[in-house]
Amino acid sequence: MNDLLNQSNTSASMQDNAQTISMEQMPSLPLLLGKAAFKSGTYRLGDVLPKLEVRVGQLQLDSDHVQRYRDVCGFTSNRIPATYLFVIAFPLFIRIMLDKDFPLRAMGQVHLRNKITVHSPIPIDCPLSVCASVGSADLTSRGLEWNIDTTVEAKGQLVWSSQSTFLYRCNTQIKPQPIVKTSPSGNFQQWSFSADMGRRYAWISGDFNPIHLTNTSAKLLGFKRAIAHGMLSKARCLAALDSMIPDADFAVDVGFHKPLFLPSTVQLYSQQLNSGHQFSLFNSSASQMHLEGAITQE
Repeated sequence: MNDLLNQSNTSASMQDNAQTISMEQMPSLPLLLGKAAFKSGTYRLGDVLPKLEVRVGQLQLDSDHVQRYRDVCGFTSNRIPATYLFVIAFPLFIRIMLDKDFPLRAMGQVHLRNKITVHSPIPIDCPLSVCASVGSADLTSRGLEWNIDTTVEAKGQLVWSSQSTFLYRCNTQIKPQPIVKTSPSGNFQQWSFSADMGRRYAWISGDFNPIHLTNTSAKLLGFKRAIAHGMLSKARCLAALDSMIPDADFAVDVGFHKPLFLPSTVQLYSQQLNSGHQFSLFNSSASQMHLEGAITQE
C-alpha cells in the first residue's frame, strides 16, 4: 500500500449531510497507526457520531499479496478469501478515526463483531472501488458500540460488504445483560498459533498494533502476552472450513470474545444447523471461547 496523506491527493465534500473523503489510493496503515497513537478524544456521552465516509477508486489487487495472505492464514483454494478485503479496507477505518471531526480516540477501540458478505466472486484483475463509512451507534453497559460499514464494487456492481462493530469504553450507567455461556459442540479440529503469528500477520496486513507483536510491547499496553489479531482468528477459522463455503452469496458473521494469547493451541468446533454452518473457537481446555460465528446463505 502506498503512502497517501498529503492534501493534493485528498478531497472532501458534503453530500446529504455526510462528509465524503475521496482518495486516489490507499493510505499507509503503519503511518496512520503512528498518528493514531497521538490522537485524543473529545466524545461526551450522548454525542452523535459524524457521518463520515472515505472512498478509494480504481484499486488494483496484487496477486502476490493475495497469495501471501493465503499462506499466512492457511487458505489453500485459489479464490480470494472472504476476509482478505477487510485487510485492504482497514486503512480507511483508521483514516475515519483520525478525522478532526471524529470524537473518539483511535487507539483502545475493541473490535466486538464483524460480518462479511460476499455478493459475487471477487475479481483479481478488475479495479475495485472501496468505501468505508460511519454507521449506527448504540450505548450499552460497556460503552458506545458503533459500526463501520464497508462496500467494495467492481465495474459498478457490489461484490463485497462488511460491518464491523467497535467498542469505545465509557461509563453509561446501563445495567449489563446476563451473559449466555456457549458450550463447544459439533465436529472438532485443533491447531496452534505460533508465538510469531502476530508479527507474520502484521507484515501482511500492515496492522502493527503493539499488542500483537511481542510480549514486551503487549505488556506495556496491559496484556500479559501478545494477542492474535481478531481478524486473523476469523480468517484461520474460515481457512479450516473453506470446503464448506460457497464462492458467493454468503455471509460470515463473527463475535469476538476472550483474547487469544500467543502462542496458543486452539480447538475449532463446527456444525451444520438450519440457520447455517455455525462454529466456535476455544482454548485448548475448551474453557474459554475466543470467537463464535456462522456462515449463512444470502
